[in-house]
Amino acid sequence: MYRYSLRKRVAIAFAMCVAVLSVVWGFAFFSAIRLSEDRVLAQQLQRAAESYPSLTMNLRGYDEVGSLPESLREWAQTNPAEGLYEFHTEELHVAVIPTNNEQRNAFVVFDVAGIEAASSEDWWLLLVITGVVGALGALGFGLGVLVMRRAVAPVAQLAKVVADIDPEKLSTEDHKRIESSRFGDDEVGVLARTIEKTLERISAFVERERYFTGSASHELRTPITVIMGALELLEQSDLSESDAKVVDRVRRATFEMKATIEMFLCLARETDDGLYGEQFLVMPLVSQAIDQQRHLLNGKCVDVEIDDLSKPIACGHSQAFSIAVNNLVRNAFEHTLEGQGTITIHIKEHELFVTNKVSSEANEGHTPTEASSHGYGLGLGIVQRLCERNRWSFSLHADEARVAARLSW
Repeated sequence: MYRYSLRKRVAIAFAMCVAVLSVVWGFAFFSAIRLSEDRVLAQQLQRAAESYPSLTMNLRGYDEVGSLPESLREWAQTNPAEGLYEFHTEELHVAVIPTNNEQRNAFVVFDVAGIEAASSEDWWLLLVITGVVGALGALGFGLGVLVMRRAVAPVAQLAKVVADIDPEKLSTEDHKRIESSRFGDDEVGVLARTIEKTLERISAFVERERYFTGSASHELRTPITVIMGALELLEQSDLSESDAKVVDRVRRATFEMKATIEMFLCLARETDDGLYGEQFLVMPLVSQAIDQQRHLLNGKCVDVEIDDLSKPIACGHSQAFSIAVNNLVRNAFEHTLEGQGTITIHIKEHELFVTNKVSSEANEGHTPTEASSHGYGLGLGIVQRLCERNRWSFSLHADEARVAARLSW
């Protein structure tokens, strides 16, 4: 396993890359210098061999301006300062040297004719140097990528493992792949241990959720079923008017409790994803919700109008849709007072509107809101979550004249 931390490995990799490139560039420059020296000496030797047996002298010294080559005499008469001069046309290099006589200087002339490379050779040499530099640059880039990839390989491996894990469907193999012991004790190991602990907590939470929903589904519904059965037997017996009203209130409260239990179980359940793709008719569920909540209009002079222009079909969880519609209808029935007008339920192909009018006295000082459930029951927050779960859209608009809930699918 890795002996150093990720930070140290990256620093070491960078230092190694720079060191290798420096050595390669050093060898390249050293080789270029040696080749230049060898070439100059080879050119001088070649020129001497061509003039054998009378050997030519490339370097000559001159004490007098008049003894200089004719092409340099006019320039020498200007009394140039001490230094080195180059004459490209004459292919001469001249060194001006001071002498004891302050009135004149000495000259050393180096004839490079036949020694310096021709212009065409210069272009070839430039091309070769460019190619070498480009090759070294590519080598450095490839080396840097290779070294850095090796340095950050644990991070890439951990990222790949995490990307392949589905948090909603954790398995034993997922826990083995993310096992922190595979990533050492450096920063990557710390990150792997944190992710491992997080996955363990998620797995434990999902297991508790499955156990709870499985147990609650049976333990909570059983007493409700018993109560509803007992109420049916009571309703069949001879009851006084006051007892019948009490039984009716118990029946409604029991039904609301059953709806609440089903609503929360529907939100908590993770194992019925297959039901979120079913298709169902909207109108029967709306009619059922109206019938179940109609008792809330007892004692109120309020009309309910259903504007059904089509027979829409929605896609999702039918029970979740029924719960959402029940909440919207119940809120409309509960918050509509006598004399406030008609409750309208408008059904389109992909939308459902539940609208109830409100009096200005009841809403004095009320500020219009958009998509706000404040004052309209906890149920609207649950409706929002059910819609998000089924990829439906829900909004609520309230102003001084009316409250309109919109559910689209």
